[in-house]
Amino acid sequence: MSQVVGRDDLLLVTLDTLRFDVAVELAEAGRLPNLATHLPGGRWEERHAPGSFTYASHQAMFAGFLPTPAAPGPHPRLFAARFEGSESTADRTYVFDAPDLVSGLADAGYRTVCIGGVGFFNKRGALGSVLPGMFQESHWEPEFGVASPTSFEAQVARAERVVAELPAVQRLFLFVNVPSLHQPNWFHLPGATREAGDSRATHAAALEYVDRHIGRLFAAASSRRRCFTIVCSDHGTAYGDDGWTGHRLGHESVWTVPYAHFFLEPGAH
Repeated sequence: MSQVVGRDDLLLVTLDTLRFDVAVELAEAGRLPNLATHLPGGRWEERHAPGSFTYASHQAMFAGFLPTPAAPGPHPRLFAARFEGSESTADRTYVFDAPDLVSGLADAGYRTVCIGGVGFFNKRGALGSVLPGMFQESHWEPEFGVASPTSFEAQVARAERVVAELPAVQRLFLFVNVPSLHQPNWFHLPGATREAGDSRATHAAALEYVDRHIGRLFAAASSRRRCFTIVCSDHGTAYGDDGWTGHRLGHESVWTVPYAHFFLEPGAH
């Protein structure tokens, strides 16, 4: 990563609230044709989330603490703030001197752009402005939010515009927080109703919806040069597992998340 930064564009996509088991099931069943093409070996990596809900997890990730491999470590990190005694900073880690990765990449000459999704990115109040406020440029509209059945399509369209407007020589760090998996997601499954609410099945349908459109995002992100890409969940969520529902709690369905990183060559989709 110390060689990637400064050479390639960077894309970080958080599939907000995506469960690991659902992501794996769909990939194995051939229901994620666009994502699976880019997953190393066609498989998601099992990792542990750095937080149990969006705000905590993204604060950690923006400090360089991406989801941790679900095996005994230590595990060298891709990005790390310069910190004395860090056991996860290695020779190949990109080390920054800023308080967060976003600022560190800006210092390295990147244009940093956030396309928000869930409420912690909506800029409608002080709390919803903290995470997008780290970026030089941030975007949120109601059609990007959790209540929109076409949220990801709208986000992708904005990403395409952002990339098209950048000078060719300008390096880009693009972050997209995808809200489609977050509740409410019942409207992504044909025949589901608001009254019946969300379920593991509607969660899966939301991931299929994202997969149908993510090729456009990948194409935009790699349209100017090679793009190092991270796609992961920030946390999962429980649908009645062992009596638990939701997240911001310590259940396996919340802490275990899918993760992948890969290069998108120019013209990828």
